[in-house]
This record gives sequence, C-alpha cells and structure tokens, in this order.
Amino acid sequence: MAYTRGSSSNIIVGAAALFTYNNGVLTDADLPTLTAGTRAVEALSADLDFENVGYTSNGLEIQFQPDFGEVQVDQVLDVAKLYKQGMQVNLNTTFAEATLENLLFSLAGQSGDLEQNAASGVFQSEKVLNLSAGDIGECPVERGLVAVGPGTGDCAVGSELERIYVAYRALSIESVTVSAKRDEATMFEVSFRLLPNDTASYGKIVDRTVTATS
Repeated sequence: MAYTRGSSSNIIVGAAALFTYNNGVLTDADLPTLTAGTRAVEALSADLDFENVGYTSNGLEIQFQPDFGEVQVDQVLDVAKLYKQGMQVNLNTTFAEATLENLLFSLAGQSGDLEQNAASGVFQSEKVLNLSAGDIGECPVERGLVAVGPGTGDCAVGSELERIYVAYRALSIESVTVSAKRDEATMFEVSFRLLPNDTASYGKIVDRTVTATS
C-alpha cells in the first residue's frame, strides 16, 4: 500500500446536539428508529421521551479515566507489570440555555420537583422548580443522554456522516452554579458521571451514514 500523509476527511470539527432521556435509565430499545435519509437529531426531536437541551457552550467532552495497579519486583527498578483495577467515565458540557428544565437535569433532581403549573401557593399557575433537600436513603436520579455531532468523512449530499454518542446511565455529580451577572450569561456547567448498565456497558459511539432515500 502506498504511503499517504493522512486523510483530511477524518478530521472532525463541530459541536454536538445534546438530548436527555426523560424516563430515567436508557436502553437501546428506547432509542427512536433511524430511517434512511433521516438525521438522528430529527428523529430524537420527534420523540417525546427525549428533550433537546438547546445551546451548549465549549462543546461536549467525554473523559475515560482508567486506573492501573502496579506490580513491583526486586530485579527491576520500574514496575514489572500493570493491571487494570478501575475505570471512570465522565461527560462534561455547559448548558447555555438557563431553563428550569436544564437546571433540574443539572441538579439530578426528581421530575416532581419541577411544577409546570403550580397548583397553589404564592406562585400559583407559574413554572416552579422546588429546591428539595432530599431525604435519607433517597436514590440518585440517573438519566440517559444522547448527543449527535458531525462524523468523519466528506459531506456529500445524500451520504452525510454523523457521530452519535449514547450514554445509558448519566448522573450529575459536581457542584452547579446558578448566577445572575451584569456582564455574563447565566450558564450551567455540568459534569456527568457515566455508569455501566447490567451488561457492563457505558453506552456506545456510532458513526452513521445518513443515506438519502431513492
């Protein structure tokens, strides 16, 4: 095979659209059917179980952090063997749309904490996010995440490539700041810890060709 410097079509540039799954932990069966000629963002937008978080800032970042143990022996100054003893995966992004829905997701709050039309009280008929302190033994709220961004390849009409990121179990674990400043937009910086499902899978990354229908 002749030597080539590389392929510019394999360079990915561009942000991803982020969707949250409203019914908790995500499985492959919960994903919408992707038909030929239909982009994943269109299918997800048409599915009422998924909600688009809208604008994000600084893109989307997935960090894989393996943890290795070491075996040392007398005859070698460096370690003689490494073995994998742990794994951690995080997904980081910033929600640029400061909606109460996005804040609820950032705080890993219960769905009941957000009242779309409060039934009583001072703020009756308003949208209200109750900042609950939780209770002893309360389970953390896990939700699925799906992001769709540009993929590798040329952008030929009828054969566009997109990359789909699927996270089955995502849990917001870092502190979230809500601000109202004169010279800065209100944004929610969120760090999600991804957990494996019962088959030891965090999710998947798919390169999909959006083939045009004939």
